[in-house]
Amino acid sequence: MPNRSLTISAFLKVTAFRPSVQSWLDRASKILAIFILVLCAITARAQQPLRIAAAADLQPLLPKILKQFTAQTGIQAQASYKSSATLATAIINGAPFDLFLAADFSFPQRVIDAGLAQESKPIPYARGTLVLWTRNDSPFKDLSFLSLTSPDLKSLAIANPRHAPYGRAAMQFLETLSNYNQLKPKLVLAENIAQAAQYAESGNAQIGLISLTSALTAQMKVQGRLYKIPWSGYLPIFQSAVVIKNAPNAQAAHRLLDFLASGPITRELEAGGLAPPR
Repeated sequence: MPNRSLTISAFLKVTAFRPSVQSWLDRASKILAIFILVLCAITARAQQPLRIAAAADLQPLLPKILKQFTAQTGIQAQASYKSSATLATAIINGAPFDLFLAADFSFPQRVIDAGLAQESKPIPYARGTLVLWTRNDSPFKDLSFLSLTSPDLKSLAIANPRHAPYGRAAMQFLETLSNYNQLKPKLVLAENIAQAAQYAESGNAQIGLISLTSALTAQMKVQGRLYKIPWSGYLPIFQSAVVIKNAPNAQAAHRLLDFLASGPITRELEAGGLAPPR
């Protein structure tokens, strides 16, 4: 006959052990749940695309370049195209961008001054060129800056100089002309350089004073003709960038800046209307 005292003792030991096992399992389950949550957060962050605030003059060029960047690095990227002033204001107000590609240096400098950039000064990545553009069916067959003195000129589209660096450069050039006061009533202000190009392309303005990047798009090359304004006619348009402080994809943003500075992409930018920043 089994020893009753030993049986009871063994039962008590097993019973005492069960809560300890259950407690360990509970802790292990909590640790596993936390690990899964952290892993999901890391995965979600890794899958989040590089978010770019891009000046409107980049819209004809950047989408193709971003596709090449993704193909080479595996990094997905999304760009929002607006005037540099609008984008700078959005970033300062907390818009979730990783990288700001502006059409000049002044608006990235505003982001720096607000303490929201990694850099202490803007990083130049290209130099822009201002051009006159008109439709093939316009009366300005020999397009040049002299066209702006023609009595046939009724409307001239430019980007708003308060919002767009190309608009500011356009005003700098126009103010050097002797007939500037006669031109002022003919100005058609657009929100950004892309819209100014649309006004000229649609015929809502007879001539557009726009970016070379806009004028060199396939559609506008077919529909009209351009005249380059000499660089001496306005202050240099050094298109510059900053990486946003504490951006989740800051490393990817720096990789894109390196990509833009690479030989093949520099040549592609130049063919599309953006010269190297020299």
